[in-house]
Amino acid sequence: MLDLGPAAREVSRVAAQVGDGDLDRPTPCGSWTVRDLLGHLLALTQHFANVARHTESDRGGAPQDVTDGWRALLDERLADLATAWTAPEAWEGEGSAGGLTMPRTQLGVVALEELVLHGWDLAGAIGVQYAVRDEDVAAVAQFVDGVAQAPPEARTGLYGPIVDTPADTELHRVLALAGRDPHRPLATTSG
Repeated sequence: MLDLGPAAREVSRVAAQVGDGDLDRPTPCGSWTVRDLLGHLLALTQHFANVARHTESDRGGAPQDVTDGWRALLDERLADLATAWTAPEAWEGEGSAGGLTMPRTQLGVVALEELVLHGWDLAGAIGVQYAVRDEDVAAVAQFVDGVAQAPPEARTGLYGPIVDTPADTELHRVLALAGRDPHRPLATTSG
């Protein structure tokens, strides 16, 4: 079992710094804006909490609209996601997410991977510091390494092309494998 709590709290901390003027900023997620990324986080947190509770649907939810009250709703869903994955049965058997069926032990890692990568994406988009635990990076690295070894067409919809850049930390290596340039933040200040 992994503890998703620290990563969820870090995403919550970063999201609390998003101003209304930040919503249309670009992110490292292709053509997504901060608004799109937040909508994705709103949907995936709810979906992966349901996965942990064995009540998931075959596919994750589409990104949700970011309306008034999104901060409180995201905080609530992040906390619920972390709590849901503390139950031992969350890690037992198989489940589905994004149309893929796999062992729940892997689905828990995917939930953590979503938090770690998209937390970094959000922090970079608004120009704030981002912190992640070494053990979370290590868990995510195993998943990202596996995807990186797949043919490029198998990566479609998961990550962009691998970025050829110096990896001075394990997080930077993972980000580059997941199609992000860790040395090219999108924003320098929050605003």
